[in-house]
Amino acid sequence: MRPFHYTRATDQPAAISAASAAGSKYLAGGTNLVDLMKEDVERPSTLVDITRLTLKDIHPTTNGVSIGALAHNTETANHPLIRQNYPLLTQAILAGATAQLRNMATNGGNLNQRTRCPYFYEVGMPCNKRDPGSGCGAIGGINRMHAIFGWSDKCIAVHPSDMCVALAVLDAQVKVAGPQGERTIAFTDYHRLPGDTPEKDNNLAPGELVTSIEIPKNNFAANSYYLKVRDRSSYAFALVSVAAALEMNGKRIKQARIAMGGVAHKPWRALEAEKVLIGKDATEANFRAAADAEMANAKPHDYNKFKVELGRRAIVRALSRAANGGAA
Repeated sequence: MRPFHYTRATDQPAAISAASAAGSKYLAGGTNLVDLMKEDVERPSTLVDITRLTLKDIHPTTNGVSIGALAHNTETANHPLIRQNYPLLTQAILAGATAQLRNMATNGGNLNQRTRCPYFYEVGMPCNKRDPGSGCGAIGGINRMHAIFGWSDKCIAVHPSDMCVALAVLDAQVKVAGPQGERTIAFTDYHRLPGDTPEKDNNLAPGELVTSIEIPKNNFAANSYYLKVRDRSSYAFALVSVAAALEMNGKRIKQARIAMGGVAHKPWRALEAEKVLIGKDATEANFRAAADAEMANAKPHDYNKFKVELGRRAIVRALSRAANGGAA
């Protein structure tokens, strides 16, 4: 690990001012950033400790619920407001990482975690995300864990978060504060596809700080489910995950929200699948038609072609569980 300066922010303006300097990074739980520093992937000149800021509250709002960026994943998943009204988010958080990591990791940090691509972590390998212009080792390499949607010839890495897949389904918004003031970013616009700038994971401007995540009210609580398919049932990143949420009118689907993890550089909203389901009955045949419509656009690589069929089956299973109130 390289030497760095450390400062503890006492208030939000001081944190933003310190983090706006070149080479500065915010430090909260540190469950991703510190690992990357140890691997010499991240090389910040200054760490701005924000753990003393008052951004930990989880409370109801007129339109839904507000989740503080510095609330830990564990307390978010287990909060009564979340369990009762947004069980999909609880399921997704509890599917990710270990209990020890969830106890330390913050909501804002979860949004901003970086890819777990092995070529990104290995500093001896080319990686446009780590070293723009150096190439992508995963293209033509061992790309079993990599993207099948939205990738570019610069990067085929996937976003690792489970929590973010659920937030994409729940139409969340992210409140941020920075040198230019405060603004709100729709969750589907928060993360980026790689394009020609894979080093940019999200649309935060320099120095901007996530302050809260706002989730609107919805009618999905009774019919939602998070499915995570991985190589082992213990701590592992998703090969494919699916967050499915349905608003039902009897057996008819009034609204459908579907997002996938493990398949793209950002949580992937399955918009084609959603279109197929609106106004249809909640039947396996319709779920299969929706899955086919979405996966028809997949573009796999040499070692991850299995994700196309796996994704198709995962969508059908998640929708079936959601329609059945989460039961098998």
